[in-house]
Amino acid sequence: MSYENKVSVNGTMLNVYTEGSGSVTVVFLSGGGVTCPALEYKPIYRRMSEKYRIAVIEKAGYGFSDSMKTSRTVENLVAEDREALRQAGIEPPYVLAAHSYSGLETVYWANTYPEEIKAVLSMDMGIPDYAVLQAKEVTDEKRDKLLAKQHRLLKLIAKDGLFAKLIKNKAENVSGLLSGSELTADEKQIYRRMFYKNLANNEYIEESRLMTANASEAVKTGVLKCPCCFYISDMKGMSKTVTWRQAGIDYAEKCGAEVHLSDKGHMMYAFIPDEMSDTFEKFLTAQGIGAE
Repeated sequence: MSYENKVSVNGTMLNVYTEGSGSVTVVFLSGGGVTCPALEYKPIYRRMSEKYRIAVIEKAGYGFSDSMKTSRTVENLVAEDREALRQAGIEPPYVLAAHSYSGLETVYWANTYPEEIKAVLSMDMGIPDYAVLQAKEVTDEKRDKLLAKQHRLLKLIAKDGLFAKLIKNKAENVSGLLSGSELTADEKQIYRRMFYKNLANNEYIEESRLMTANASEAVKTGVLKCPCCFYISDMKGMSKTVTWRQAGIDYAEKCGAEVHLSDKGHMMYAFIPDEMSDTFEKFLTAQGIGAE
């Protein structure tokens, strides 16, 4: 089975994996630094694709996609997401299923092009307001030092040498997919290969450096106005004044969203995919967003 379906977007070949069918497409948007989204989110989308058409966008530098040719601003990310779907023959309307960093893209996209988005499903997505708050507590200088240190570490791990082997479980198997049963043996080989191929990519670092600016642009568009269903973890954030969970709850309340709390971590989709997919399907059905 091939997970590659590359389309040309502004001179860059981006991968858009699809399966299932339906009049509305559930679009999975990746968290920052997820090295192979087409496999990372399989636990959720393979269940939902029994009733819905799903699409997984692999941004520049992610999965099977080529390297970036544009700055990683939220405007460019969303423009490339939209064009990649259209080049793949997938027209609106969409339901956005967002994990982590892609919460910034999701808010910007849903509020800037509301006619395209039917609903948002949050897989512990990042809250723009929280990212802006963190920036007030962590200086640019401190953040850049942390990023530089992180990039050096990632380069060491990406060599797949002794150091990588010493921290294997904390690195390549952070989501547990390599030791679980959601991926086949062949898929695990692909997952591991993509992990070391993409781990230290510059796209991830630039996205991190632009996080505050991207979050600020998303905040300017307002809170989400479409139907929303939020899964929120108890992940530890960088803010000392507001927890990640509380920020998610507060934002969801502003959106009038349905809220589900989880203690299964930031990669909860790998541990409770049955629960999450069932919850999302029931939510979409209640909103009249049916599978056809």
